[in-house]
Amino acid sequence: MGRKARGRRATTTVALLAASVTAALAAGCTGSGGPADDGRGRPSPPAPNQSPADPTSRAGSVLAVKIDNVRAALPQTGLNAADVVYAEQVEGGLSRLMAVYATQLPEVVGPVRSARESDLELLRQFEQPIFAFSGAHSKLLPLINKAPLDAQTPGKVADAFFRDSDRASPHNLYLRPDKLLSSAPGEDALTTGFRYGAAPEGGQRETSRTVRYPAARFTFTWSADQGSWLVSQDGTPTVTTDGQRVAPATVVVQHVKVRESAFRDFLGNNTPYTETVGSGTAEVLRGGRAYDVRWEREKATDGTEFTTNDGAPVNFARGQVWVVFVKA
Repeated sequence: MGRKARGRRATTTVALLAASVTAALAAGCTGSGGPADDGRGRPSPPAPNQSPADPTSRAGSVLAVKIDNVRAALPQTGLNAADVVYAEQVEGGLSRLMAVYATQLPEVVGPVRSARESDLELLRQFEQPIFAFSGAHSKLLPLINKAPLDAQTPGKVADAFFRDSDRASPHNLYLRPDKLLSSAPGEDALTTGFRYGAAPEGGQRETSRTVRYPAARFTFTWSADQGSWLVSQDGTPTVTTDGQRVAPATVVVQHVKVRESAFRDFLGNNTPYTETVGSGTAEVLRGGRAYDVRWEREKATDGTEFTTNDGAPVNFARGQVWVVFVKA
């Protein structure tokens, strides 16, 4: 599917955050002029010239939410309802997620964290997506304001966000999606380029795959009983606050260019920029097998196409898809 075929298309208590370099990295905030969230529950201001949210007029747009992914943020809420989960490397070699919702909306999603520059390129594949995040680097806000998306932050739509007093800030900000959308937009809004159907020919038997960042790792373990890949992060099973194991039907390990961006966090760490337009190799994990494939996204407004080496389209299994971006 894709732009070429658009028509088809709450929580536990955690220890207080220590005022140390390690914890600062775990916060994963940007800012040479100050962090996106100051650690006391005060997000940066929203981008200018943006009107308040009107849930009744956004039934056709996907909801994309930046989700905290460090140990202090676990367990997460609402992750299983996402149609697609993107994982990317951020400052200090840590990871962060972007969850995309189209076919269903959970009551609550979070913890919500700050945006990154590369999010803007990734989100161009969707038509006027609603982008929920806690804040952003002050120099990034003008770029967000100019992007063809509907940015939603606590400073703009306070009733859509709340803080959980049982958790330590900044890992305690949550979103109520129904304050931003009247209903789930449906599958046609998922202009990702992904195709679903029968598994391709070939592949190699694979029951476990680990993807490593400098300070984080994901492991996907095939469960024949569940017909899905059980997610673990840093050696710990990923379970949501409702006790459900996160288990996508398809996992994509996508090899991309990861370069320095123009932004740094308040410790001086550069924010990696993940390039999702271009082409390269990937591995698609489905049904207990791994398939070596090619990916291509010609321009930002396109979805990403996955093909075999001979050019045949590669189908994903029906259900949640995780795409983990790794440095080529």
